[in-house]
Amino acid sequence: MYRAPVEEIAFALKHVAGLNRALEVGVFGDLGEDLVDAILAEAGRFASEEVAPLYVVGDQKGARLKEGAVTMPPGWKALYKHWTEGGWNSLNGPEEFGGQGLPTMLGVASLEMWNSASMAFGIGPTLSMGAVEALEKHASRELKAAYLAKLVSGEWMGTMNLTEPQAGSDLAALRARAERAGDGTYRIFGQKIFITYGEHDLTDNIVHLVLARLPDAPAGTRGISLFLVPKFLLNEDGTPGARNDVFCAGLEEKLGIHASPTCTMIYGDGFARDREPGAIGWLIGEENRGLACMFTMMNNARLLVGIQGVAVAEAAFQKALAYANDRRQGRASSYKGEGMAPIVHHPDVQRNLLTMKALTQTARAIAYSCAHALDMARVTEGDEKANWQDRANLLTPIAKAFSTDVGVDVASLGVQIHGGMGFIEETGAARLLRDARIAPIYEGTNGIQAIDLVVRKLPLGNGDHVFSYIGELDAVANAVAALNSEDYGRTAICLEQALDDLQQTTRFLQKLLGDGRTDDALAGATPYLRLFALAAGGSYLARAALADGDAGRIALCRFFAENLLGETGALKDRVTAGAESLAIAGKTLISA
Repeated sequence: MYRAPVEEIAFALKHVAGLNRALEVGVFGDLGEDLVDAILAEAGRFASEEVAPLYVVGDQKGARLKEGAVTMPPGWKALYKHWTEGGWNSLNGPEEFGGQGLPTMLGVASLEMWNSASMAFGIGPTLSMGAVEALEKHASRELKAAYLAKLVSGEWMGTMNLTEPQAGSDLAALRARAERAGDGTYRIFGQKIFITYGEHDLTDNIVHLVLARLPDAPAGTRGISLFLVPKFLLNEDGTPGARNDVFCAGLEEKLGIHASPTCTMIYGDGFARDREPGAIGWLIGEENRGLACMFTMMNNARLLVGIQGVAVAEAAFQKALAYANDRRQGRASSYKGEGMAPIVHHPDVQRNLLTMKALTQTARAIAYSCAHALDMARVTEGDEKANWQDRANLLTPIAKAFSTDVGVDVASLGVQIHGGMGFIEETGAARLLRDARIAPIYEGTNGIQAIDLVVRKLPLGNGDHVFSYIGELDAVANAVAALNSEDYGRTAICLEQALDDLQQTTRFLQKLLGDGRTDDALAGATPYLRLFALAAGGSYLARAALADGDAGRIALCRFFAENLLGETGALKDRVTAGAESLAIAGKTLISA
């Protein structure tokens, strides 16, 4: 059974991502370390004792659709109610609408624990939190007054409706349409697919944020608007009233996260028979400017999906470590007991377990550092604010893509450590791998994150911001080198080489972009993102080791540096020398 690693999470927040320094200078007001520790402890308790026990029933029973209504697995409605009553949905919400206004870092850390306990549970509130942010920043005063307080508390849940059968990553292909009703509202028509928590029985209303196109809208993404479309229209007193013309027409049968209802939503097909067809919606922001509003929600969701990767990796590591200490096979020189040795004594199993642990902690550090940058951008002004926002923008695609790749890789290693039993559902190792596999796909595939990093994020600050960040990582490597400690082995040398690889590939890609050779730059985008994450992750592990000198942290930092960081050299070759062969071989795949 999963147990929330509260102490490790608190250490990463405070000493690696930067929370302690922020608390010391008072950027979060009266928030102190004692309150941080209390929040994390209770979040961990809730995850371990209340969410985790319902993981299996959620996976085995799943969500069920009947006559347009979705029923959640046994116990989940009560679990969600208890969760909202604990104030967890409002943790980061705006205080004006009943939220607690606490730092994003605390929300992200809590979400890690809830997603470790059950990823299908953790993904639901993620969308509601994103909807809150989009409405707070872009909605009218009237829409905020009507919907935000209920969304902040969790009494109502929110969704994000982008994808259509013909329009996945390419939003320019959207066909959902909106018509002006003449009374300030709009009528929405169309079909949306893969809508997470699009229909369920956890709340008495669901607030859909829907991308659609007006009849006179410009072509492409410049002609997309964002609308708020509730499941139930509101009475004058703000309570749910008449059913809107939006219904769930199908529920996907998925590889994993079975308890998370993934819905096909139909807008405006006349299911609401008491009036003219068309789901009633309200414009968020300006007409034809909906993509900017939706990206507010998507950027939030991308970090929170990244933390899902961390969460599954942590759960997989815990399960594999427990199994390796219990399962006995063969002889091992380090085992002094009688009979067969627990497999944790075998060097190859140790390598796999340490790889799982190191990758999990590097992904956690990157995600928490991204959250810290978002918090600092919120509480600072002027140039400092702009610098922190650039940092958050730089780290978001890395936090999303690397962390979710880590979730899959670590869960797969967990299955391997279980051996044949890992392939059997009884152990639960396969369940984690099944759940993890969606995270590199939704909220923008990891390939798109790599493109975003190279094309949009490397130019930040006229191309200088990324080197400022690398400079901070260099300082950590220099601090390790200055210790001249045998305990660190070749850590400093390996870190310096990895950061040099990062410097060289960054300049190489920036030059390609400057020369207009975008396709050549994109050919190396995915290996570049992984190189970036490994170099940053190695530095964060070193920062953790330097923070308290703990022998275990030093050993893990050294293991990562001497066993995993060497990958950056091969990745550099793929970035700088792989485009031509990719282009030549790629032509053989194109049939028309």
